[in-house]
Amino acid sequence: MKPIIGVTSSIKEGKTVTTGMDNARSVIQAGGVPVVLPSVTDESALERLAATLDGLLVTGGGDVDPTLYGEEPHPALGEVCPERDRFELAIVRRFLALDKPIFGICRGCQLLNVAANGDMFQDIHAQAGRTLLQHYQKSPRGHATHFVDIEERSLLYRIVGERRLKVNSFHHQAVRKPGDGFVITAASGDGIAEAIESGRHRFALGVQWHPENMTGAGDRPSRQLFEAFVQACVT
Repeated sequence: MKPIIGVTSSIKEGKTVTTGMDNARSVIQAGGVPVVLPSVTDESALERLAATLDGLLVTGGGDVDPTLYGEEPHPALGEVCPERDRFELAIVRRFLALDKPIFGICRGCQLLNVAANGDMFQDIHAQAGRTLLQHYQKSPRGHATHFVDIEERSLLYRIVGERRLKVNSFHHQAVRKPGDGFVITAASGDGIAEAIESGRHRFALGVQWHPENMTGAGDRPSRQLFEAFVQACVT
């Protein structure tokens, strides 16, 4: 039986929910069945979703509200969506409590960290205190532009089997302090966190890049990430 994967979505003008087709295609290609989730706040609906879904893909999007990790907004903060933040925090925390598989991408990696009581750089270029490489590339989305180095003793390394990957990059925020039970398991050459994972859960992994945009081009590590996630949703 193919696992049912909840895919979080963006909210457009308060009227429609959207997600990139690459999210759905990558889940299907890996053997899962994607279901796009609206940002519901009803408690009974949240409980039913968490109980019914086999896995959760927390997708990319806008900035995370800094008040959720105890900070005032920085001048470089981008657009936030409180409704989406509330929903994703609630369902991620339920999945963590149930030890169900979670895969976070870009914003999803950051949101996963905040859900576990971690914090973030609201803007890496303003707050990291050093010169950084280009983290919001001007190249096509499917083109990898910089390298990340991976810790050998990590789930991420077990999945991709490589110490170094070349990835794409579309972000100005990033994980700063890992959440409870989470560790940073990949970083770019300038020291920015590129992946986090939990040692307390069977599959709770976040990556700062966008593997969903590279699976269609046959990028092996990107496909391996989705395949490992979907497989975790089966077992």
